[in-house]
Amino acid sequence: MEERTVFESIARQRLLVSTSAEATVCDAARVMTKANCGSILVVDAHGALLGILTERDLMTRVIAKALDPVHTKVADVMTHHPLCVPPETTVSDAVLLMIERGFRHLPIVSTKSKIMGVFSIRDALPREIDTAESFAEFHEQINDARG
Repeated sequence: MEERTVFESIARQRLLVSTSAEATVCDAARVMTKANCGSILVVDAHGALLGILTERDLMTRVIAKALDPVHTKVADVMTHHPLCVPPETTVSDAVLLMIERGFRHLPIVSTKSKIMGVFSIRDALPREIDTAESFAEFHEQINDARG
């Protein structure tokens, strides 16, 4: 069976949830809540990707530091220039990347810098996660062998 791509795995979620870097964290959290999503893309006036703000960012960079979400700008707490993948990336490759880098959301961007969506670990099927975990274990063994 041919493996799905990240774009195929999110095909049902055509809505791009985004905000500006100047928006407040409170406003961004409201948009995320309304859209029932765990991340929001941060874009400039032309729609170019500047960053991503995730639930984890809200927890570790806002709540844990007791910042006021009403006055804190998204630009101050977002992940700037996030790692992105092209739409043809396989789901297991994306999951492997996420396991190795420790994040759960991955923007999908075309070669022409068009934002296509966000792949979430929740978009992966169990078999795709198993494949990625096997690769992660293999990479870890290789790195251990190299010293």
